[in-house]
Amino acid sequence: MTSHAYRAGVAEQEGRGLAVFAGVMLGLLALFNGLDGIAAIVNSHVFLGNAHFVLGDLRTFGWLLLALAILQAFACVGVLSTGAEWARWFGVVVLGLNAFAHMFFIPAYPVWSVLIIALDVAAIYGLSVYGGRVQSARSP
Repeated sequence: MTSHAYRAGVAEQEGRGLAVFAGVMLGLLALFNGLDGIAAIVNSHVFLGNAHFVLGDLRTFGWLLLALAILQAFACVGVLSTGAEWARWFGVVVLGLNAFAHMFFIPAYPVWSVLIIALDVAAIYGLSVYGGRVQSARSP
């Protein structure tokens, strides 16, 4: 194996672990959002009472979280199965939307929402750092 091919293979594998981490995080976040969405739709007593939302009510946010869970599941499958660039960018967009949605969900479930936002940021980092570009084979 030539040194160029070796370096290309190493560069490709270095970030793959972060992409797998982000894909698994997408799957977990899809599960969490799905459960939260269903709980919010049925007005579960898990959430803080008398929470005031800027837009809509608890059921509206439940449907939003359920829709985001479905999109995250698709992104998870795309990232873990193909690892294609479009799947990673789709995952970044969905995770960004999820973090933004959980900012509005803070009045109903403050600690959990902040934790989900932190997991979204970590998964966005994992998807953004891993790129398919291989640097030039020239030595620095």
